[in-house]
Amino acid sequence: MRALLADGLVDSLHLFVYPLVRGTGARLFPEGSAPAKLRLRHHDAYDNGVLHLHYTAA
Repeated sequence: MRALLADGLVDSLHLFVYPLVRGTGARLFPEGSAPAKLRLRHHDAYDNGVLHLHYTAA
């Protein structure tokens, strides 16, 4: 996914954000990378606290 983002090959991202912290892991956007130019197109908040965020390239 990171390589596709870096090459500008991603048109749309659907991210689901869960309200808990679970240790460490790979980041979608690593520290030190150039800021992604994204635009929030749609969002949903579910009863369990999960957020659905739909982004497209700006």
